[in-house]
Amino acid sequence: MTRNARFIDERITLKYGTGGGSMRALIEQVFAKGLGDVGDDGIGLAAMDDGAAIRIGDQYLVIATDSHVVQPIEFPGGDIGRLAISGTVNDLAMMGATEPLALTCAVIIEDGFPRDDLKRIWESIRATCEEAGTTIVTGDTKVMGHGELDGLVLNTTGVGLTKRLVSDAGLRAGDKILVTGTMGDHGLAIMATRNELALETTLESDVAPVHTLVRRALDVGGEGVVALKDPTRGGLSSALHEMAEKSGVGIILDETAIPLREEVRAVGELLGIDPLVSANEGKAVFGLRPDCAEAVLDAVRSHPLGRNAAIVGECVSERPGFVVLDTGFGSRLLAEAEGELLPRIC
Repeated sequence: MTRNARFIDERITLKYGTGGGSMRALIEQVFAKGLGDVGDDGIGLAAMDDGAAIRIGDQYLVIATDSHVVQPIEFPGGDIGRLAISGTVNDLAMMGATEPLALTCAVIIEDGFPRDDLKRIWESIRATCEEAGTTIVTGDTKVMGHGELDGLVLNTTGVGLTKRLVSDAGLRAGDKILVTGTMGDHGLAIMATRNELALETTLESDVAPVHTLVRRALDVGGEGVVALKDPTRGGLSSALHEMAEKSGVGIILDETAIPLREEVRAVGELLGIDPLVSANEGKAVFGLRPDCAEAVLDAVRSHPLGRNAAIVGECVSERPGFVVLDTGFGSRLLAEAEGELLPRIC
């Protein structure tokens, strides 16, 4: 067992869906047992990466799946449909598959759900597929009784091919950590909407497919891009903890370098939520060898979705599996979120 080892409770609660250590324990102790073996040259379920990869000839077939239960289903900057397509395309990209071949979509609808709302969400799905250069080729539809489901649930699966596989576990001491933009936008936009906060400016989700940004970074960085992760549930904190633990390194994070919107910072303070544990849906975290870090940073900043990118940390050999936040006045351990901090966020 790892340093984050824990035994799951007799009853499954909301904390097991937060994307942090509790969810990883659930997967390890229940879902991954006896499943997911794809051989030594692939990535299976037990790796708990953003997707799976199966070797086929001289390339890899990458498969990613996700379910979406966001509430509200329409929010500033997006909706559950855009979220579903973007999230799956981004999961493929985090494995190196930046040209999604096709998606599936299963829809579970509550009895009485408004037809016009469904049509509007499906228009959003079509538009996001076009933006991502892919389409939905098969799916499934189920309707459940009124009150048995909260509106609408979507499940999407995507497939893509790549000749070079990138995992989230390739870090070593000296590597740099890059984020492609401001942190916490999606989660705190959802929470501001739920709490009906009156803001001077609209706080919008960052939800978007980032595969073309990742492709540009891979073209420039080549073998120097050694790890990829999208900081969704659990935010940047959870993503870095996973990367650090799997790679056997510590990560020193420079708090002053982390890009944050002022409205995100303000909403986080108002609600008592650290933006670093808040979900992002249009961002990526890169692990980079130091000799290519600046070139990749320039390439990412030249992309419309990467203008606020920054190098925010460095890997060290000390304290493997831990993330240390350097505040400029001292340092502290950055904790992962536990409990029911941000349910129904994606």
